Formats: sequence, C-alpha cells, structure tokens
Amino acid sequence: MAALAEEQTEVAVKLEPEGPPTLLPPQAGDGAGEGGGGTTNNGPNGGGGNVAASSSAGGDGGTPKPSAAVSAVAPAGAAPAPTAAPEAGASHDRQTLLAVLQFLRQSNLREAEEALRREARLLEEAVAGSGAPGEVDGAGAEAANALLSRVTASAPGLAAPDPPGTGSSGAIAVSGSATGPAAPGKVGSVAVEDQPDVSAVLSAYNQQGDPTMYEEYYSGLKHFIECSLDCHRAELSQLFYPLFVHMYLELVYNQHENEAKSFFEKFHGDQECYYQDDLRVLSSLTKKEHMKGNETMLDFRTSKFVLRISRDSYQLLKRHLQEKQNNQIWNIVQEHLYIDIFDGMPRSKQQIDAMVGSLAGEAKREANKSKVFFGLLKEPEIEVPLDDEDEEGENEEGKPKKKKPKKDSIGSKSKKQDPNAPPQNRIPLPELKDSDKLDKIMNMKETTKRVRLGPDCLPSICFYTFLNAYQGLTAVDVTDDSSLIAGGFADSTVRVWSVTPKKLRSVKQAADLSLIDKESDDVLERIMDEKTASELKILYGHSGPVYGASFSPDRNYLLSSSEDGTVRLWSLQTFTCLVGYKGHNYPVWDTQFSPYGYYFVSGGHDRVARLWATDHYQPLRIFAGHLADVNCTRFHPNSNYVATGSADRTVRLWDVLNGNCVRIFTGHKGPIHSLTFSPNGRFLATGATDGRVLLWDIGHGLMVGELKGHTDTVCSLRFSRDGEILASGSMDNTVRLWDAVKAFEDLETDDFTTATGHINLPENSQELLLGTYMTKSTPVVHLHFTRRNLVLAAGAYSPQ
Repeated sequence: MAALAEEQTEVAVKLEPEGPPTLLPPQAGDGAGEGGGGTTNNGPNGGGGNVAASSSAGGDGGTPKPSAAVSAVAPAGAAPAPTAAPEAGASHDRQTLLAVLQFLRQSNLREAEEALRREARLLEEAVAGSGAPGEVDGAGAEAANALLSRVTASAPGLAAPDPPGTGSSGAIAVSGSATGPAAPGKVGSVAVEDQPDVSAVLSAYNQQGDPTMYEEYYSGLKHFIECSLDCHRAELSQLFYPLFVHMYLELVYNQHENEAKSFFEKFHGDQECYYQDDLRVLSSLTKKEHMKGNETMLDFRTSKFVLRISRDSYQLLKRHLQEKQNNQIWNIVQEHLYIDIFDGMPRSKQQIDAMVGSLAGEAKREANKSKVFFGLLKEPEIEVPLDDEDEEGENEEGKPKKKKPKKDSIGSKSKKQDPNAPPQNRIPLPELKDSDKLDKIMNMKETTKRVRLGPDCLPSICFYTFLNAYQGLTAVDVTDDSSLIAGGFADSTVRVWSVTPKKLRSVKQAADLSLIDKESDDVLERIMDEKTASELKILYGHSGPVYGASFSPDRNYLLSSSEDGTVRLWSLQTFTCLVGYKGHNYPVWDTQFSPYGYYFVSGGHDRVARLWATDHYQPLRIFAGHLADVNCTRFHPNSNYVATGSADRTVRLWDVLNGNCVRIFTGHKGPIHSLTFSPNGRFLATGATDGRVLLWDIGHGLMVGELKGHTDTVCSLRFSRDGEILASGSMDNTVRLWDAVKAFEDLETDDFTTATGHINLPENSQELLLGTYMTKSTPVVHLHFTRRNLVLAAGAYSPQ
C-alpha cells in the first residue's frame, strides 16, 4: 500500500509569492533542529534544516520583491513591514541575493540557483565564473561573504514551516526585512523578521532610548489607556504585557541592570494572572549573558505577539503615540507586535479574556480561514452474516440484515457521502483485511445493544485503579473493543493486561509452527502457545519513563513513546518490539495510531509533532510551529488531520496531506494535556492545567463553549460513541460528565462572528454538568467509552 509521499528535498526554491507552505521534512537524524520558534539548534544530532529561497509579498498586497535577509519564519505571527532608504535597500537586496546564489552554487544545487536567478531577473555575469567566494568583486564580495557565513552558520538549526496566513512562504524563507522605522499606516501589513542566529535576534534590542525614561514611557501609556473610554480600554490593555516584556529585555540587553530591576518590580504586578509563569522565567533574566540560552526569551523575540484590536482603538493608540512622540513604544509596536485590525465594535473584556493567554498572543484570523474537511469518510459496505438467533427474527422478512453504521447518530440517515468529508482517496489509507471486516461486523452487533445516553440516562463508570504503582503510572490506553489495557510506567516498562477471561498468549516458536496444518479452519488458534498464557505481559526495551501508549485499531500492535526519544512498535502476537522509530532527540510525550491504523503521530519536547507510517523508519511529515513542548496528539476521525496540544497554550490542527497548519486555537491559560474529537468530526474538546475544558467548532475555527468545574489539570477527555456525552477526567480525582448535545446546539456562527472573533460564551457550565464522580485518591489518567457506552476510567492510587 502506498503511503503518503515522503518529501525529503533538502533545499527548494519557491517561486510564487504567496500560497500554502510546502512541507520539507529533513533527512533522518534531524532532531531539535526542526524545533519551534526558530531557535538555533544545539541538539546532539541537529541536522540540516531546510532552506528555501522565496519572494515574500507584504500583507498589504504589495508586489513581491527579491529577498533581503535570511530569516527563520516566526511561527505565530508576522510584523509590520519596515521601510528604508531605497538606495540602501537595493544594494542590501543585491548583496544578499549574491550571497544566497553563492551558497546554492557551493552546495552544488544548480537547479535552485538557476531558478532563483531567473526569478530575480539577474544577468549571468552577476555572479562570476565558478561561484567561489573570491570572485564577486569589490564591496559586494565582502558583504556577500559575510552574509554567506551567516546563512551557513544558521542553516542547521532553522525552524520548519509556519502556519498559513503569515504572508510568508512555508519553508525557511529568504525574505526581505530592511531596517528603519515603519510608516505608521503599515501596522497590520505583514513582513518576515530577520533571525539568522541568537546574536542577531538579540541585537534588535540595541540601545534606542534613554534607560531612565522607560518607566516614564510605560507609565504614560498606562495612564492614557486607563483613562480612555471603557470600550477601548479592554482592547488597548492587551498591549501592557508584550510591551512590558520587550522593554524589560531591552534594558537587560543594554546592561542597564538596575533600571531593568526597578522597571520589573514597578510594573510586573499589573500583568494578567495567567502570565505569572512567564514572568517568573523573565525575572531570572537579569544579565545580558542570561538571554542567549533562554528559549522563552528567544520565542518571544522571534514570534510576533498577536493582538486583535478594532480599527477605532488602534487609531486612538496611534494618535496618542504620535502626539507624545513616544518613539520607544512605537518602535516596539512596529518591530515586535502584529496588530490584527478588524472593522466593527471593539471587543469586551470578557470576549478578550476568553481568547488570550497563549505564549504569542491570539491567533491571527487568517490562520483559521482555510477550508477543513471535517466530515467522515464513507464506511465500506459490509454484509452482515446472520447468526442463528438473528435468523429467527429475520425469517418473516426473508431479507438479510444490513450493516449498521458504526456511529448511528451520524451515519444512519443515509449512505450518501458527507458534503464536508474529504475525497475518499485524498490520502492513501490501508485496505480492510478479512479480520478487520469481521471486527467491523462484531462492532455493528455491539452497536445494536448500545445504550442511548442523555441527561436522563447516564453511563455506568468502571474504574481500573493501579495499585502499588507509587506514582509511576505515566500512560494508559484501552483497545477499541475494551479487551486489553496497557500501562506505561516510570520504570521504562510497558505492561499489557487482558481485562476479559481470555488470557494473553504468544505465537509458537518457528519449529512448532512448521508442524501445523495451515489449511485447517482453526489455524489462528493452533498457532498460539498455551504454555505462554497469562493475564499480564511486560514489554522491556525503553530506557526511560513511558509517557504515551496507543493500541492499533486491529489490536495486533501497540505503540509506546518514552523519555528516551524513541517510539516503539510492539507486536501483540509475540509481545516483542518490532521497530524503534528515532526522530525526536528529546522526550516523546505522546503517540497515537490513526483510526484506520498504519499511520501514527508523535509529539515531544522538541516542539514538533511527527507523522509516521509503520513501514517507514523516517517521518512522513513534520508539523512544526509550536513554541513549546507538544504534550498531546490526536487524529481526526477521518484521519486527514492531526490535532496537537502544547505547553505554549495553543492547540493546532494540521493537514496530513501537505503538513500545513489549518487551525490555531488560543484561549487556554495553561499547558494543554488532553484533546478529543467528537464522533461526527465537527467539534474538538481540549483540556489544560487551568482546569477548563474548551469546545471548538473546527469548520468555523471558533471557540463555542467553556466547561468549568475541575480544580486541577484535565488529563483525559472522551466523547461517548454517539456523541451525546463528554467525559472529562482530572488530577482533582474526579470524572465529570457533560451534556454535549446541549453544549453544541444553537451555535452562534454567523459571518460577523467568524470575521471578527466576537464570541459570546454562555455561562452555563452548571447546566451542562450532568454528574461528578469522585475517586478516593486516584487522579484520572485515561477515559474510554466501550462499544455499548459504558465508561472505563483508569489511574494510579496515590496515597496522601
């Protein structure tokens, strides 16, 4: 079966000025180099990141111009486009172009060089002869060589593509970023920032103003905002946090340590409570030397902080800064913030609070405008053979019993293709084996006995408590048919239990298998070795705690991910490790099989998620863009999309076909630890350390609900099989059941809401809460609905 094409080109030239990012996964062995946020790579195996030369059009629809400086694309935002003296810009452009052409020639990449030259309409003599560094004449040669050394120095650690909607090409872009203050009217236009290495990132904080005036500048703006009309105050207050951080970092970088300390102490108390963790990290940066290795600081510098502000509020701010000639703050707004301006009424404090809180501000509206095929794929036709008991009931009719769809609330209306579903062959999926068909038939029979849940008919909950785990239980998964349960442990083992009377057996040795009659009807029984039968099997192989576990849909395989940086595939026939997938250089926090098997996704400390196929030892796609660890991963029910939840407090939805980020959801105030899709594929529920469960409409890219009640991290979320109930499990030792039907009915998704993000969340958590179930002292690590809608929950008892 053909897998998704592996895209392994290392250097590409992107000719069109705009369009969706192209995903260029590096060769095997690349590690933290693909990490998010454009930080340089110091990982043990950091390898050649991708470099793509491209023109980048400004967000204001300007004509594309040849690129000016090699820059890692900022994942979460873009900047106001600066302007400079035309002559300086032209010579800078030319020098950079020569340097890039030289780099391509030295790397023996003739095709890329030719294409870039054609695009820039350069004459053949612009780069002389063989392309050796010495052959570019005069001042141009020195500048070209200096730039070339920057290109080569930074290439290994460059970040992977950014999400669509930032106005830049998706691969690492060679893009224009001239110097000088921007024209005021250009805020809201898009440019790509210069970030060749750590020193260059920090040099942006070179002294621009009198350090003793910083407190006065900030106080002046604060006074202006607090005295403005209520309708503008809430929106403009969003400026406090990013300005505070950048002004503090500027003071530290320019070695005004006392002024920095005084500035921090005076204003850090004014910031929103959900930034406290970030401010703790910031307070430890008191010297210029501290800044160089600090990821949080680099993230903040390399990704534009996105603020969504109405045009009226923005004009008010602009007028104030121009009247006061407050260039210090205006320069920060121009350089480090992306102001997403919308026409219409300003948003209220409540509407803003619902959406902010992530490491890089809100998502830009463009990021959530791509089309997403959230519908389900058409189920294959399977005739259900009649059992004896079925025949009695069917004799009168005399017709064979037709297949019941897997999800009766969605598919039972008709067999027609869902209009929102992706094309059936959009990505290659494995064909159904005979054993899969049998399993589907079993599933359909179970479905007929499924309990229809609702507010008046809540499910029973069966809790599996792991005793004597001594807080060592780090991952749990249950098979779709609820026959096996697996636990990942801190002692680096994976343990698999049978939760039915049927014991776990391994396949016989090769010598014994040769004696079996392969034509016999019960050959699958005969190959199993009864001597090995037991309720528990222990799988050894990892060299660190196991943080993720996932059964394949056919129950033949188990995936596990670990602190040791590997994902392992285990056979449940032989209970041995078949493959170790190495791609992450740091701990892998989560892994999950696709609902159709074959593909799986992993996410880890290196800030990227990777898509794999079981028969490929290299990843097929690398999903890069998060600014912190990827804590949890989930496949969409149609397998065309992957959702990732991160410690940067955002959720991203990625297209498996091309690796693009098609949705960015912000609103959580803490790292995200759980995700689940509704069975109909239309909605996503997310849980985080802030104890809230947020509900999202994938098609419109909007938050549609907030469930409050948990008092600690939400570790697990699961919809019932018919999508009627959402179960959430938390570190507060409770399972809560919520009315999903009511939460999603009468959604306000008109064009205005979609265009401006004016969401009005109902305060109805208590109405939606159907039940709270306490454990004695067991955090809820995993939840699972059986095919008959019984809830299985699992966790390790932790004595107080």
